[in-house]
Amino acid sequence: MNEETKYTELTVTGMHCNNCAIAIHQYLEKKGGKDIFVNFAEDEVKFSGIDDRNLLTITKGIEELGYKVITANSSKEKFYKKIETKFWFSLIFTLPLFAHMFIHHPLLHDPYLQLGLCIPVFLLGFFHFGKSAFFSVKNGMPNMDVLIFIGSTAAFTYSLIGTINHLGPSYLFYETSATIITLVLLGNLLEKKSIKKTTSAIGDLIKIQQVTTTKIVDDKEETIQAKDVKQGDILLVKYGDQIPVDGDIIAGNGFVNESMITGESLPVAKKKYDTVVGGTILSEGNLKITATKVGSKSTLSQIIQLIREAQSKKPPIQKLGDKVASYFVPLVVVISLFTFFITYFIAEVPLQQSLMNAIAVLVVSCPCAMGLATPTAVMVGLGRAAKMGILIKGGDTIEEMSDLKYMVFDKTGTLTTGNFNIKAIQTFGIEQSQVESIIAQLEGYSNHPIAKSIRQHMVEVKAYRIIFQNVKEIKSEGIYAVDTNNNEYKLINARLGKVDYSNRYDLILAINDVVVAGLVIEDQIKPYAKELIQALKLKNITPVMLSGDRKSKCDLVAQKLGIADVYADSSPAEKLNIINKIKKSGITAMVGDGINDAPALTTAHVGISLGDASHIAIQSAKVILLNSDLKSIENLLLIGKHTLQTIKENLFWAFAYNIIAIPLAAMGFLGPMLAALSMAFSDIIVIGNSLRLRFKKLK
Repeated sequence: MNEETKYTELTVTGMHCNNCAIAIHQYLEKKGGKDIFVNFAEDEVKFSGIDDRNLLTITKGIEELGYKVITANSSKEKFYKKIETKFWFSLIFTLPLFAHMFIHHPLLHDPYLQLGLCIPVFLLGFFHFGKSAFFSVKNGMPNMDVLIFIGSTAAFTYSLIGTINHLGPSYLFYETSATIITLVLLGNLLEKKSIKKTTSAIGDLIKIQQVTTTKIVDDKEETIQAKDVKQGDILLVKYGDQIPVDGDIIAGNGFVNESMITGESLPVAKKKYDTVVGGTILSEGNLKITATKVGSKSTLSQIIQLIREAQSKKPPIQKLGDKVASYFVPLVVVISLFTFFITYFIAEVPLQQSLMNAIAVLVVSCPCAMGLATPTAVMVGLGRAAKMGILIKGGDTIEEMSDLKYMVFDKTGTLTTGNFNIKAIQTFGIEQSQVESIIAQLEGYSNHPIAKSIRQHMVEVKAYRIIFQNVKEIKSEGIYAVDTNNNEYKLINARLGKVDYSNRYDLILAINDVVVAGLVIEDQIKPYAKELIQALKLKNITPVMLSGDRKSKCDLVAQKLGIADVYADSSPAEKLNIINKIKKSGITAMVGDGINDAPALTTAHVGISLGDASHIAIQSAKVILLNSDLKSIENLLLIGKHTLQTIKENLFWAFAYNIIAIPLAAMGFLGPMLAALSMAFSDIIVIGNSLRLRFKKLK
C-alpha cells in the first residue's frame, strides 16, 4: 500500500460474520471507496478515496445497514442495545410461549395471553432485524436478516389474523415467531463470543503492550505505562520484567526470552550495545536500555498490524463462498415462495402447514456459515503461525503454500549460517595486519552476511586507519572506495578482477587495481537444512538452490544437502529471470535474506524472508520467519496444509447443511423452531471446527 495514501479508519460494531463485512465493503465501493479493509472480528473498517466531507454520509449509510459506527463522541453502547440484553429479554417471554406445547394449562393456550407474550419479542425482532433487512434491500445487498424478518413477521401476522377472526388454535403460531427471533439472537450471541476466540492471537499480543515500566529521570526511578514511553527514554528492566519497547542496551547483561516474538523457547544472551525487542521477557540479569522504537513503530505493533492486514486478504477458495453468499438470500426467498406455492396449490397441503414449510425454508438457510467458513480458519491459522514466530502476510498465501511445487533457496545466510570462517589469507607485498585493517574498515560499510563475519576475524589497526571519502557497495560484486589521497580500493568477488582469481580465492583486495591480497572463506551449513530438504522431497516439492556465489561453492553445499537443481553465479536480474522460468512449471516459493534477493522474493508466488534479513527483503516477502530457523519452513507448510483443510471442511459443512436442510424444511420435516435452532448452531459448528486449529497436532 502506498504510504502517502490517506486512510479513514472506523470502528463499526454489530458485524458478526463475513457477510456483514461484504455488505459494508460493497457499500463503500458504491460510494467510491478504495483499498477497503473490513475486519468483522475486530470491528475495523479502513478505506481511502472518500473525502472527509462525505464521512457523515458514509457513517449514516453504514448505520442504515444495521451496524453502529463508534466515534470519539459516541457514548458507550447502551445496556438495552447489547445483543446479550436483547437475547435474555426475548427469552423471558418466549419460554412460557414455548411451554404451552408441553403443558396443557388453559391459561397458556389463551390466544390473547400468547399475543401479549409475543408482542414484546416480535417488536424487538422487528426493529433489530427489520432495520438491517430494509436498508440491505434498499442498497441492493440483501442479508440474512431479510430471511429472519420475513419468517418471523409471516408467523406473527398469520397468528394475529387467526386471533382477530377467532379461527382457533390451528392458526396460532406466536411461539414460532418468538422462538425464531430468540434462537437467532442466541446464535448471534454465541457467534460473537466464538469469533473473539479466533482472534485471540492478536488479543494476546495487544495485552503484551499493556504493561508498566521503570523510567530513569535524573537518576530517579519513575513507574510509567509502556504506551507513554518516548523515543530516547532511559528504562530500567529488572529480572523477570517484560521489556516494554524496542531499545538498545546501554548497561548490563542477561538472557532474554524472545519466544513471544520469534517462537524460539531458548533464552538469548544479551550484552551492552545489543538490541532488545518490546514484548520479550528478561529471564536473567538486569538491563538499562534506551528506547529506540515506540508506539506504532515498534516491532510488536508492526507484527500486530501485519496480522490484522493478513486476516483481511482472502484466499481464492473464499471467492466461491462469497459469490454464493451474495446470491443466497434472494434465492432462498424464491425457494420459500416456490415451496408455499407447490405445497398449497399443487400438493393441496393445508394453509397452516404450507406457511410453516415456507417459513422453515427462510429460517433454516444460513449464509453466515458460508461467510464464516474461510475467515475464521484463516484467523486461527495466522494466529497460531504468529505464536510460532511465523508471520504470514495474507490468507491467500496459505492456499498457495498448499499447492507448492518448487522451493528456491538462496545459499548464503539461508541454507548456510552466514558465519564465514576465513580459511586462508595470502598477501602480495603488504603486511597481513595492514590488509586486515583495510578489510575491516571497508566491510564496516556493508550489511552483507559475509561482511559481518569477516569483520569478526579482522582487527582494525590505528596505524593503518584510512579516511574514505567515497564508498559504495554493488550487489553481487563488492565494495569500492576512494580515500582522501584519491587511492582506489576494491574488495570484490575474485572473478571480477583484471585477472580471474576465482579458481584460487573467493575475495580479492586491490589498491589502485593492484591485487594486494586474496581471501579463501568457507560457510557453515545451517542446522536442520538437510532434514528440511528431505522433508520437501517427501512432499513432492522440488528444492532448488539459486545463489550469486560461484558454482564450486554452490555445488559443494548442494551435494551435502541433496539438492539436484543448482543455479550459481546469478546476479539479481538473473535470479529474477530464473524465478520467472521456474514459475511457469508450478507454484514457486523463494527463501532469501539479502538485498539482492528482494526482486526474486517479490516475483515468486510466495516470498519467504528470514527474520534477521535485510529490511528490504522482509518488505518484499509474503512470509517472515522471525526466528530464522529452517524448521519454521516445515511448520509453515503444516500450518498452511491444516488451515486449508479446515477451510474445506467448513465450506463442505456450510454447503452440505444448506443443501440438505432447505429441502427438508420445504418438505415439512423441519419446523420453523427446529430450523431456527439448526441455523444458529450451524455457525457455531463452523467456528468450533476453526478453533480446533489452535490446539490440533500438526502432522
